[in-house]
Amino acid sequence: MSRRFSWSLRAVLIGLPVLITACAMQQSGGAGGGPMSFFVTSVGAGKGADLGGIAGADKHCQNLATAAGAGGKTWRAYLSTQGKDGVPTVNARDRIGKGPWSNAKGEVIARDVDQLHGANNVTKQTALNEKGQPVEGRGDTPNRHDILTGSRADGTAFSPNDTDMTCGNWTRSGTEGVTIVGHHDRSGPTADPWATSWNSSHQSRGGCSQQALRGTGGDGLLYCFAAN
Repeated sequence: MSRRFSWSLRAVLIGLPVLITACAMQQSGGAGGGPMSFFVTSVGAGKGADLGGIAGADKHCQNLATAAGAGGKTWRAYLSTQGKDGVPTVNARDRIGKGPWSNAKGEVIARDVDQLHGANNVTKQTALNEKGQPVEGRGDTPNRHDILTGSRADGTAFSPNDTDMTCGNWTRSGTEGVTIVGHHDRSGPTADPWATSWNSSHQSRGGCSQQALRGTGGDGLLYCFAAN
């Protein structure tokens, strides 16, 4: 074996572990990098729609992303708030950055805010959790396709004059209040647009508790987007 070939082989062998590690991080979104800029939470906050306000929801997204190796990004929950009780009106569409957004497998969900609220690629196959796993939907046991949004179909908040659509701006977990949910699997009892909407399908039933959310096919899950 020539000396030149020996040194070339040694360089390849030394560099191989680094290349393997880099590829693994790219696949998982590790060290704050990688492709993931969108996910559905694998778990809810545990108190129904009481998320500790919108700031608590953002923290939940950030914590799950960090555990998945993507904590270097700024994560925001796709939620709106109504201008009530000292809380300002916030539109979900205005707080999630400009896009594009991709799931843990690198599949593009939408290239920008307008596409997200139009012909997007949110489906059961692409709306994965932060671990890159599918989320149970209609036809599965349990069904967890109701995702909390509190938003209109265009991603804007309901009027302060409307009935509560955000479970008290994400602070209620009892029988009082309702929230608007979307279907991540784009599946409902009919093929009507409201039934297949990813972000504005129907109200919760029976309040804002974990039990109430599960009663219509939910589990207090959120959409999380990287805003940077």
